[in-house]
Amino acid sequence: MTGGTNQQGAARPRRADARRNEQAVLDAAARLFVDSGIEVPVRDIAAAAGVGMGTLYRRFPTRADLVVAVYRHQVEACAEAGPALLAQSATPRDALIAWANLFVDFLVTKHGLAAALQDRDGYEALHTSFVDRLVPVCQQLLDAANSSGTGAPQVDAYELMRGIGNLCIGAGSDPRYNARHLVTLLISGVFAPQQNS
Repeated sequence: MTGGTNQQGAARPRRADARRNEQAVLDAAARLFVDSGIEVPVRDIAAAAGVGMGTLYRRFPTRADLVVAVYRHQVEACAEAGPALLAQSATPRDALIAWANLFVDFLVTKHGLAAALQDRDGYEALHTSFVDRLVPVCQQLLDAANSSGTGAPQVDAYELMRGIGNLCIGAGSDPRYNARHLVTLLISGVFAPQQNS
């Protein structure tokens, strides 16, 4: 009986270690995908995560597996960030801008996903899950801004997210193109006072 307890106790740290390693790989891959593109060498990801190549390949046997996992990881990070940013930001507008910057980083990874995945159906399912998960978060941020009297009720979350997405197209191909700056200008327009005609 005692031996079984010790055996289970010994197994727990390995599982916790595996979770920490996976989190480190996903965080490192997300950063490097944003900084260097989706084709960044896997050895660079392993080095940035502080894990060996074997550890990375055991969890993510192919680049597509890693990209999909990073994609899901970033969707969850964006979703969880919305309420946290609302709680800690000075204004709902500040929270929305901070959230939009996270969304821009996510979109950089997302644009490389189609090339990394061969299965078009799998990509469409991921896109649907991303819309279902993130539109309500963006809407919560807009609703908070509207409630504080600084929002613009003429834009909804899906429309704003599509606008942000369009501003991010091609951001990685021109170093002079600053998607974050343009997204900040877009959000400033959303919060500009509406003029009555």
